[in-house]
Amino acid sequence: MKKQGMKRQQLGTVVSNKMDKTVVVMVERMVKHKFYHKYVRRRSKFSSHDENNACQIGDKVLITESRPLSRSKKWRVSEIVQKAI
Repeated sequence: MKKQGMKRQQLGTVVSNKMDKTVVVMVERMVKHKFYHKYVRRRSKFSSHDENNACQIGDKVLITESRPLSRSKKWRVSEIVQKAI
């Protein structure tokens, strides 16, 4: 029997909520440049499942990795950390 580990979680900002039950979340991370030793921002966009259509553009959300829900959705919105003003 295989033991399951923790699911990955990431904190990001909602940049689009035009689809039904789907939001696009932008996750920003800092990476150290190999040669210049300076920190550079890297951004990734993830399509996430939002069951109740509760997220608005600008919300800070916590997304959790899940089984594939569609061709592009492999993440779920687990909680809204901060609502947009």
